[in-house]
Amino acid sequence: MSDDVSPPGRVFLLRHGETEWSANGRHTGHTDIPLTDAGRAAAGRSRHSLEFLRGIDAPPPARVLCSPRSRARLTAELAGLHVDAVDDRLAEWDYGEAEGLTTPEIRERHPRWTIWDGPWTGGETPDDVGARADSVLVDARKLTADGDVVLVGHGHFGRVLAARWIGLPATGGVHLRMDAAAVTVLGDERGAPRLDAVNVVQPE
Repeated sequence: MSDDVSPPGRVFLLRHGETEWSANGRHTGHTDIPLTDAGRAAAGRSRHSLEFLRGIDAPPPARVLCSPRSRARLTAELAGLHVDAVDDRLAEWDYGEAEGLTTPEIRERHPRWTIWDGPWTGGETPDDVGARADSVLVDARKLTADGDVVLVGHGHFGRVLAARWIGLPATGGVHLRMDAAAVTVLGDERGAPRLDAVNVVQPE
C-alpha cells in the first residue's frame, strides 16, 4: 500500500452497552457484568450508528473482532455484527485493586486519583495498556486493506486505542469521550491517521 493512498477500510470502535456497574460508575475490567435493559436497547440502536457512519449500502465489515466479555459479545450481536474472532487483547483495562470501585471510593485512599494518573496497584499501567492497544492497531491496519474493521470492546481501552491511533500517549485518552454503545471511527488521510468521528450515539 502506498503511503500517500488511504486504505479501502477504516477501523470502527464500538463500546458495549450500559451495565449496572457502568451506570453506577464502578470500574469494570475483568468482571463479567451483563447489559441492563437500557444497555441492550442502546446496543441495538448502535446498528443504526454503524449504518450511518459506514453507509447504508456498505458491504459487511471485512473483519469483526470482539472482547471476550459477554457484555461486548452481546452488544456485537444486538448491533447486527457477525463476530469473526474473540480477541483477548480487546479486554478492558485491568484495574487491579480499583476493580468494582467508583472514583470517589478510590479517592478515599488516593486523593485526586484517575485511571490516567494512577496509582495502578495490582493492575495495568498506561504503558501496559498502550502496548496492548498498539498490538491491536498493527493488526487492524493490515486488515483495513480488505475493508472496514470493527473492534467491539470497552470504554477506557477504546479511548486508548483512539489516542494511540493518532499518535498520542495512552494517557491522551483522557481527551476523548466514549459513552456506552458509542461508535468512534479511526480513519486515514493519505497515510496520516485521523479521527473521522468520536462518540457517536444513536438517540432513543
